[in-house]
Amino acid sequence: MSNNTLEILYNPGTITKVYSQILDNANKRWDFYADTNSLAVPFAIEQINRAILDAKIRGVKFRFVTEITTDNVTFCKNSVLKVAEIRHLAGIKGNFGVSDTEYISTSDRVSATDIAASDIERKTKAAKTTTTRTLQHAVYSNVKEDIQQQQHIFEILWNNAIPVEERIREIEDGRERVETIALRNSTEIAKRIKKNIESSNEIKICSQAGGLELIYNNFHESYRKVLDSYRKGEHKGIRCLTTINKDNEGLATLLLNEGVQVRHTKNITPLSFSISNKEFQGTAEKMEGGKMIRSLLVSTEPIYIDHYNSIFEQLWDNSIDAKDRIDDIKEGVDLADIEVIPRSARARLLYLELVKNAKEEILFIFPTSSAFIRQEKMGAIPLAIEAAKERAVKVRILVPFNEAVEARLKLMVEEELGRGQEEELRRPIYNADIDIRYIERTSGTMATILVVDRKFSLVMELRDDSKTTFDEAIGLSTYSNSKGSVLSYVAIFEKLWNQTELYRQVREANERLKLHDKMQQEFINVAAHELRTPIQPILSTVGLLSSGNQAMITREELNDSISMIARNATRLKQLSEDILDVTKIESQSLNLRKEVRDLNDIVQDSIEEHKRNQVIRSKKNIKIEFISYKDKIFVEVDRARIAQVISNLLSNAFKFTKEGSVVVDIGLDQRNNKEAIVSVKDSGKGIDPEILPKLFEKFASKSFQGTGLGLFISRSIIEAHGGRMWAENNTDGQKGATFYFLMPVVNEMQ
Repeated sequence: MSNNTLEILYNPGTITKVYSQILDNANKRWDFYADTNSLAVPFAIEQINRAILDAKIRGVKFRFVTEITTDNVTFCKNSVLKVAEIRHLAGIKGNFGVSDTEYISTSDRVSATDIAASDIERKTKAAKTTTTRTLQHAVYSNVKEDIQQQQHIFEILWNNAIPVEERIREIEDGRERVETIALRNSTEIAKRIKKNIESSNEIKICSQAGGLELIYNNFHESYRKVLDSYRKGEHKGIRCLTTINKDNEGLATLLLNEGVQVRHTKNITPLSFSISNKEFQGTAEKMEGGKMIRSLLVSTEPIYIDHYNSIFEQLWDNSIDAKDRIDDIKEGVDLADIEVIPRSARARLLYLELVKNAKEEILFIFPTSSAFIRQEKMGAIPLAIEAAKERAVKVRILVPFNEAVEARLKLMVEEELGRGQEEELRRPIYNADIDIRYIERTSGTMATILVVDRKFSLVMELRDDSKTTFDEAIGLSTYSNSKGSVLSYVAIFEKLWNQTELYRQVREANERLKLHDKMQQEFINVAAHELRTPIQPILSTVGLLSSGNQAMITREELNDSISMIARNATRLKQLSEDILDVTKIESQSLNLRKEVRDLNDIVQDSIEEHKRNQVIRSKKNIKIEFISYKDKIFVEVDRARIAQVISNLLSNAFKFTKEGSVVVDIGLDQRNNKEAIVSVKDSGKGIDPEILPKLFEKFASKSFQGTGLGLFISRSIIEAHGGRMWAENNTDGQKGATFYFLMPVVNEMQ
């Protein structure tokens, strides 16, 4: 085969030949993965078997992963172990082999009786007459990436398999092996559940309401056998924990009469499960109509059994006797629950479950910042953010202000909600479904209050705020779904929420003052630097010219001095104009002298004017390109102001580009053809990510040159014309950045 070959082979003779060649080419390894029906095939076909033995003599290392059963254990011991190291993996299907450089996967039709054969010579003889029948088709590859992928897959399988010696001992000693598997066949599931019930000495069930019908319809006889043993003192009995309602209270009564211990709780876990002394079984399926489930997780791992035993006992201790629940239903008593929960671990489970299942609204009141941080670490706040993101649940949080809380909130919301386009960066940190307000820290009795969907409340008493975990800090908790009780907490929340508005406004005003002071100081620093930079060379040059030594100055030096004075004077003029423009913008007194003009002409003239700039002319390694629109684009604008915007964008492009090009492009917005779009694209170093969110704010610059006012002024001018401006770094591997602005167009000259 040539390099980079991927083929599907259908001829049995060709498959056998290729299979043998792969083994002949193997240098260091041959890894083989096979189910019980494919394990014997390489040994049964004489040509392949001979290639295996030859490779073994050359020092090739053989590793096999297969399912070792009572049917093939003798074959594995007497045949496979002579050439390969074997490991066992239950439930595998299919087969493939991979060497250092080649891979093959074959299909076959070898029966279980064939594989169980212990005499390899008899096996080989029997296969000689069926070679064309046993290898149906194959997939071959020597593509490097395929080989590496299959080697990686095999390593995963190998590392998850158990040594052959351990599996053989299990089979020969008749011991049950520890395993965790998923069953997806309803018939197999029913058999496994029935076997577990009848071989148990204790059964604990935690099931959704519909589970009672499934139990009664499918396992009633098995339960009767177990309960007979229970009455004789040979079994510990059956305990069933479920939610009892009007629909299933009859079935609950029948099970009680049979001898099953039944209790009621509204806080069933999403995973329905049963535990015996030997096995855990669980499903997340919704059980309806008594139908058999289609998926079941089964584990004999002691850690699973112990963990769910603990969960069951906690729920059982906090549940209600089924008889009391059934009596309430029959008497028509209000079925609202008010439950006092003494255990913090039980409160934690209920807390997370309520937040996780919220459909419309979640309200939090935290008495201290530490309470918020503890419950964020526990997972309650991330679950609420997930509900807002995935199900549009409205989340409102009241918490005492703390810088650590603010930092954690912003980080969590940014991680969950993500960041979008440039417009998204200008939105508030919290989206419309997540709102946080700060309250004064309360005194006296303190409690965390949770209200979900205005139907459920959970009030958790704060016992010790110095503790770092929820379980240590929380005392008694009270759960309720009583309408009056829940709505009273909603009223408390709303009152506090409205009171925080004033507190929020004061804080925001203080923040604005701090920001204004900071920006004012920055402006003074920048303006002082920008004024000092051009003034100093002007003063020095004027001093030189007035020193009385003019006769010693050449004409060329005189021209350079005059040119330098002119440049710096222009720089001072631009600074003063920028400051004046900012003042007009902030006082909303920026006057525009609008007229209808062709935007192509304005941009073209601005580019030509810019080309005459001495600094631009000096950058000969930067090409400027103009792509005008095919037709005239009429806009009603202040021509001088739009030219000022173009000039600012071009200056920035040349300032941050060392070589390459600056491209100015004009077109129509394809969405509506009612706006002209102008872009200035450069091949420079791009926009610093730290600057990008505040790019169009005053003094937004990391450069040592300029005031950082140009883009603020430019965007203000465009917005005054009814347009908008934005920027982004170039993508698709291109360097630099692109600035855009949109302008409304008019139909014709007026």
